[in-house]
Amino acid sequence: MGERAYKTMKKAGAYNLVLGVLMLVSGIACGIVSIVYGARLLRRKSDILF
Repeated sequence: MGERAYKTMKKAGAYNLVLGVLMLVSGIACGIVSIVYGARLLRRKSDILF
């Protein structure tokens, strides 16, 4: 019975680790995309009319 609980906790830990890595990678990717598009906007700010 105890072994089953440890296996379940091991799987949950592995899933949480994978999810954390995926969230980290997607967060870094979103940050890079935001910086790139922000730089494009700043470079072309003279073309923007209000």
